[in-house]
Amino acid sequence: MRGSHDSPRHAVVTGGAGFLGSHLCAELLSRGTEVTCVDDLCTALPEDERPRPDQPGYTMLRADVTEPFEIERPVDLVLHFASPASPADYLRLPLHTLETGSLGTRNALALARRHGARFVLASTSEVYGDPLEHPQSERYWGNVNPVGPRSVYDEAKRFGEALTVAEAEAHGTDTGIVRLFNTYGPRMRGHDGRAVPTFIRQALAGEPLTVTGDGGQTRSLTYVDDTVAGVLAMAASDLRGPVNLGNPTEITMLELARTVIRLTGSSSEIQLIDRPTDDPMVRCPDITLARGKLQWEPRVDAADGLSRTVSWFRAHRAR
Repeated sequence: MRGSHDSPRHAVVTGGAGFLGSHLCAELLSRGTEVTCVDDLCTALPEDERPRPDQPGYTMLRADVTEPFEIERPVDLVLHFASPASPADYLRLPLHTLETGSLGTRNALALARRHGARFVLASTSEVYGDPLEHPQSERYWGNVNPVGPRSVYDEAKRFGEALTVAEAEAHGTDTGIVRLFNTYGPRMRGHDGRAVPTFIRQALAGEPLTVTGDGGQTRSLTYVDDTVAGVLAMAASDLRGPVNLGNPTEITMLELARTVIRLTGSSSEIQLIDRPTDDPMVRCPDITLARGKLQWEPRVDAADGLSRTVSWFRAHRAR
């Protein structure tokens, strides 16, 4: 008997060796789901920070999802999380990012269709670009520069969403889309270019915290445990989405930098630098749909989540 949406027997997680993917794999394993991680390791975590290949119920398949791949055993759930996600990675791997969002999404959808599995696409708040609507609801179409430096990530995800919707309409594949807002937590890489790990790394090293612009830009920070819970709630549902998963409490980058300095006890100062091209001024989700349909909302506040993340970085700083 195949697993249900609520209790899949076997899940495939593309990008499962990355930051968010590794947390998803670990949580699925803890729930008794067997997991196959599919990853080419181009932005993977160190081996000791993700589930071990010899862990019961866990299989690691090193493969590039832009090429067709097959899983021999029956699959109940496909979570498509493969993609360079940090600015440092997608600017370094622009073509691979676009191919993962297009060819990779097509191949992951084809796997779900062949197995009759539920499919969930990890999209992003970046589809909203530099938004003119605030907060951003799923009905908002966004304000995106299709040829700017961030476009390789933005447009890959926007195309992935369109492909997922077309697949459901054309083939009846059971699909869902989540739009994730700024997830953070343990296992992030200090040099991946995102604000939380960058500030923590700089503070622990006694370096200036480099805040772009005047620091007034806002972000919606969601602790990784909350994001994982939302993704798995979406997987267990019949919703197609898209559904925003994020924290509706905004924080400015200047406030975030000061919080990190306080939590680390650092003597670091704040240094203002130029804002990157197309850097959004505001980012905050409307999570009415997630609250109503998934009974989901974030539970970990910024002070707690950042404290946990700082503790992890302290323990792993020497690596």
